[in-house]
Amino acid sequence: MTLMTPPPLDQEDDEMLVPHSDFADVPQPMEVVAQAETASTVESQPVEDPPSSRFTWTIENFSRLNTKKHYSEIFIVGGYKWRVLIFPKGNNVDHLSMYLDVADSASLPYGWSRYAQFSLAVINQIHNKYTVRKDTQHQFNARESDWGFTSFMPLSELYDPSRGYLVNDTCIVEAEVAVRRVVDYWTYDSKKETGYVGLKNQGATCYMNSLLQTLYHIPYFRKAVYHMPTTENDMPSGSIPLALQSLFYKLQYSDNSVATKELTKSFGWDTYDSFMQHDVQELNRVLCEKLEDKMKGTVVEGTIQQLFEGHHMNYIECINVDYKSTRKESFYDLQLDVKGCKDVYASFDKYVEVERLEGDNKYHAEQHGLQDARKGVLFIDFPPVLQLQLKRFEYDFMRDTMVKINDRYEFPLELDLDRENGKYLSPEADRRVRNLYTLHSVLVHSGGVHGGHYYAFIRPTLSDQWFKFDDERVTKEDMKRALEEQYGGEEELPQTNPGFNNTPFKFTKYSNAYMLVYIRESDKEKIICNVDEKDIAEHLRIRLKKEQEEKEHKKKEKAEAHLYTIIKVARNEDLVEQIGRDIYFDLVDHDKVRSFRIQKQMPFNIFKEEVAKEFGIPVQFQRFWLWAKRQNHTYRPNRPLTHQEEAQSVGQLREVSNKAHNAELKLFLEVELGLDLRPIPPPDKTKEDILLFFKLYDPVKEELRYVGRFFVKGAGKPAEIIAKLNEMAGFVPNEEIELYEEIKFEPSVMCEHIDKKLTFRASQLEDGDIICFQISPPVESYGQCRYPDVPSFLEYVHNRQVVHFRSLDKPKEDEFCLELSKLYTYDDVVERVARQLGLDDPSKIRLTSHNCYSQQPKPQPIKYRGVEHLSDMLVHYNQTSDILYYEVLDIPLPELQGLKTLKVAFHSSMKDEVVIHSIRLPKQSTVGDVINDLKTKVELSHPNAELRLLEVFYHKIYKIFPPNEKIENINDQYWTLRAEEIPEEEKNLGPHDRLIHVYHFTKDASQNQMQVQNFGEPFFLIIHEGETLAEVKVRIQKKLQVPDEEFVKWKFAFLSLGRPEYLQDSDIVSSRFQRRDVYGAWEQYLGLEHSDSAPKRAYAANQNRHTFEKPVKIYN
Repeated sequence: MTLMTPPPLDQEDDEMLVPHSDFADVPQPMEVVAQAETASTVESQPVEDPPSSRFTWTIENFSRLNTKKHYSEIFIVGGYKWRVLIFPKGNNVDHLSMYLDVADSASLPYGWSRYAQFSLAVINQIHNKYTVRKDTQHQFNARESDWGFTSFMPLSELYDPSRGYLVNDTCIVEAEVAVRRVVDYWTYDSKKETGYVGLKNQGATCYMNSLLQTLYHIPYFRKAVYHMPTTENDMPSGSIPLALQSLFYKLQYSDNSVATKELTKSFGWDTYDSFMQHDVQELNRVLCEKLEDKMKGTVVEGTIQQLFEGHHMNYIECINVDYKSTRKESFYDLQLDVKGCKDVYASFDKYVEVERLEGDNKYHAEQHGLQDARKGVLFIDFPPVLQLQLKRFEYDFMRDTMVKINDRYEFPLELDLDRENGKYLSPEADRRVRNLYTLHSVLVHSGGVHGGHYYAFIRPTLSDQWFKFDDERVTKEDMKRALEEQYGGEEELPQTNPGFNNTPFKFTKYSNAYMLVYIRESDKEKIICNVDEKDIAEHLRIRLKKEQEEKEHKKKEKAEAHLYTIIKVARNEDLVEQIGRDIYFDLVDHDKVRSFRIQKQMPFNIFKEEVAKEFGIPVQFQRFWLWAKRQNHTYRPNRPLTHQEEAQSVGQLREVSNKAHNAELKLFLEVELGLDLRPIPPPDKTKEDILLFFKLYDPVKEELRYVGRFFVKGAGKPAEIIAKLNEMAGFVPNEEIELYEEIKFEPSVMCEHIDKKLTFRASQLEDGDIICFQISPPVESYGQCRYPDVPSFLEYVHNRQVVHFRSLDKPKEDEFCLELSKLYTYDDVVERVARQLGLDDPSKIRLTSHNCYSQQPKPQPIKYRGVEHLSDMLVHYNQTSDILYYEVLDIPLPELQGLKTLKVAFHSSMKDEVVIHSIRLPKQSTVGDVINDLKTKVELSHPNAELRLLEVFYHKIYKIFPPNEKIENINDQYWTLRAEEIPEEEKNLGPHDRLIHVYHFTKDASQNQMQVQNFGEPFFLIIHEGETLAEVKVRIQKKLQVPDEEFVKWKFAFLSLGRPEYLQDSDIVSSRFQRRDVYGAWEQYLGLEHSDSAPKRAYAANQNRHTFEKPVKIYN
């Protein structure tokens, strides 16, 4: 008979649940939980009881298996084929790796998926109670067809014959699988099935959605939110009341799930971090406090208090004298203990439990001195809506971590808080109020302490029908799923083959209730009231209906997009408006011109009538040109449409116009104007006619503008059009002007002077070309204008870049902006920054580039003249930013680059403190130089004291630096560099003395496999030949100054490669430190096992440090 061992308390945060991969870099536990948990959100109500089955696999000659993977035979559960997959030597880890695999995944139809709860075990054949068993659940699909544990158990334990997992070289593996049927996830329509809609998950907002659904389904609360005064000028993202009204309205009237982004923005949580830093209880309080505040002075003032506020009385009553102290306090929710309580009543009993203050803990009563007393809490009144927070997450002091309590904890459908003659009530409670409550909602957390999933079971009308609100999905549920299945504890699954093996198949249930909402029976009618359209402000109804209509319209447009073409029509007016303002190169930004959405089958000639209506240009005066993208990436009008093309449909024309099957058709509308500025028919165009566009440049104003277009003859010369251009520019007819052709601007500007004596054809001008012209500048004016001619101005425009400079100390705030050129050299940029800061020496400026992905400064600054141009400073991979960070150094950067700065933590032998010093020395210096420099900065125990420099990483000493080692390659970013005096006793080591490493450690008791965790400050200790542990302990206690009552709890162990062997006081310590077959001294050490009571502090020198037991000061 096989016994189940209970799984570890908070398996999710320790265990790797992963689909197996042949790579070692498996996801970390937190991601894993999130993955594992999505499965549980998918399952809907099971269609039938889950069939479950146990499969036993006996593997002989286990140690001789020489394959990387080893599969079991196939077994069938729930009509599906399964098999177990093991990696006998570990999947790139030093643990046995074991997974459940879908045996026929390769031949299953596209889109298959199946959901199973399962446990995998390696049986201990000597002591059944040491069987290693782990369980989980997963939604199997083509992408993740196996799931399980990469680190199932250490290979060292498995292959050790004395442990009992391998007997006669035979290993017994057991798998228990329970399959649940899944309703198709994607086609499910919550509104149709249940009448309710869900909330979209914004990423880290899982706990928020379940709380919002709960609040929404308290109709009295919803009504009060609707009645909060808001105006049509408010923006939801800036107003919590409006954002909540909008959200509630959509939950009430929408057919699809609703987004919460506006609401989270309205209370300033606009980043992923915001959600990670809060929990559901905080969110509940933030929301209620904000609403309470916003309701002040309005018709709904006091609603929050009326619904959720109760009062209790804290009292202290002396036993031997007549003295009582009481204090009334209000609460919006109550925190109830789960640990050690079997149900809600047991938690209330604990809440009002009387504590006796006696002995050392006596109460100081006014006038009476120290007295024996009773201390407790009683309730004055409970609110109509009672919110109970269950303390499922607790801090474990021994392990210094948060753990989740998955214990079974029951809660009733009817909660009677008047029970046993009102034992929870204070003397002044109003006994006429009947405190009988009915359960309204159960908020559930599924998963471990570092991740998981939240959802809610709610019965909106308090009928027998429960609903599960799981983000976007709402399903009908029965009472058993809402109540009993959320009690936590262990779940037993029915046996499929009775008599074969009758051990019940149990799972620890990681999904359980963490918040309960009860409604008082006597207030039921008032709270579950009717809320309809008339409760919603008219401006809100109009706004939300309009939003809804726009959404529908967009949806319809999207659905019909294939039937339509977008035609973008650029006109002369667009060129006048845009050139010199929005754009300088080419002719027009097509996104800013008038666009028409036209059915593809409409004849183009009918479209021309629409244009006539829109622009007031009769059809006979319209001529349309197609645009073409040239090889040099410019975009120009290319040719007019032919009569045959205009007779085609819009759809056919679009296909002619662009090969890239873009849904858009871009056109230029040419309209000729007569002398009276009225439209006239367009002139006939022959091959000899070239359509040119003209821009005018003013070097004094630094302005470029569009002045018009006209046809020229290919055989004509620029001299013939000078008078016309002068007229367009407003110059005198014989003004000397220079002409340039704007050829291209990517990647660099090409703008060439046009020889007025050559013909247009000889200058290679064609339809759609652009000529820029300006007054011929006199030679002396070249010095007066920044950009005296068209090419220099276009070059400037193309390369100008506004850069936002931020101080490296304040990387979130822009300090100043400078307009620079992308072609500026490194020296140009630092010179401009120095000028802006009023600094004489630009070489003291150090710049750092911006990381576009993290929105932070890059970790490494820019080296002195380390980049050619400003453009190189602003590029991050394929993205360009406009931010640079600066710092002002105390010495010039070239000098600093020849130096190396190290942060060294000095551990004083005289004071109980650590001081961090920045040591700055030339790169070619040695560790000896660092020590000499440090000696001038620190207080030594005596003038001749010698120092050493150590490398410490994760509370272990990895290296003592030799004094002659060069400092250039020493890295202080990841390791701590620690300096300390060398104790006198170490200088005179006897021939048989050993210098050993001593580290602090705790054991993580939460796992089947024991894990050693180091903490605190490691140190060296001399051990003498023949010295016993008892003698060594005396010296350790003295060195660390640990009080006796603390020190007696410490255990001492010899650790080799992470495995402790505990020592007795009589053991000779030196005999353990004889072996040489280890990789480094840090792999063998004397371990001091005790709880890590040091306060947690971030180490300022590098953020990945864990703890410092001494106070830290920083001197830079």
